[in-house]
Amino acid sequence: MEIKIRQINGVIVLDLSERIDVDSANLVEVVGQCVHDGYKDILCNLEEVDFIDYMGTSVIVIAYKEIVNNQGRMKFCNVPVAIKNIFCIAGLDRVIEMYANEEQALNSFKEDKIIEDIKKMQLRRRFKRLPIDIKVELKSKHERPPICLKLDLLNLSGVGAFIFGCDKFRLGDEVTLKIKLPPKSKELELEGKVVWIPDKQVQPHSYPGMGIEFVNLPLNTQQELVEFIERNLSLISPE
Repeated sequence: MEIKIRQINGVIVLDLSERIDVDSANLVEVVGQCVHDGYKDILCNLEEVDFIDYMGTSVIVIAYKEIVNNQGRMKFCNVPVAIKNIFCIAGLDRVIEMYANEEQALNSFKEDKIIEDIKKMQLRRRFKRLPIDIKVELKSKHERPPICLKLDLLNLSGVGAFIFGCDKFRLGDEVTLKIKLPPKSKELELEGKVVWIPDKQVQPHSYPGMGIEFVNLPLNTQQELVEFIERNLSLISPE
């Protein structure tokens, strides 16, 4: 199998051709490299594929799982009828998304992003925010040596926090946070990502600071945060 790689608006398009069979492990390798390089939206164009067998469908499944396990999306376009029939027999048509042409498939990635942003906005609105002033230990996950600072946590919700006192991080940086919630001072270690940095000229009162979105947050930990926030909000007198 031959693979040609293109990039369109952040989506990697893989133009596959010839046969997808036992000798097509290069698809898994290419997808793995895409993930390593930070590309997680993959479109496989099968227009020039003329054969696929059982081992070939297994290769497709392995590549698909690699993307999904890394919170990405893999879609398919221009799937020949014979290949589509094999996907149906294997039950893959109930799992993967197939589109008649490349344009429709690329537009579907844009629509997914819009829906995802709307859901995130709705999720944030569901969680109340607590003004607070406690110390937080913030550490970068991938810097070597890691950036590790003690900063001020000024705003907390069940999905994120605002931290003040540092301009060393950038949008998209992955971090870990250690906070102790009063009065019991139980330490929580949370994973997060920097999703907002205030503009020094426009929002000088929030600078230097950053908005952190929690990721991989266990439900019991999130519930603990929500209960802490609700309990403390009830102590705040309305203006």
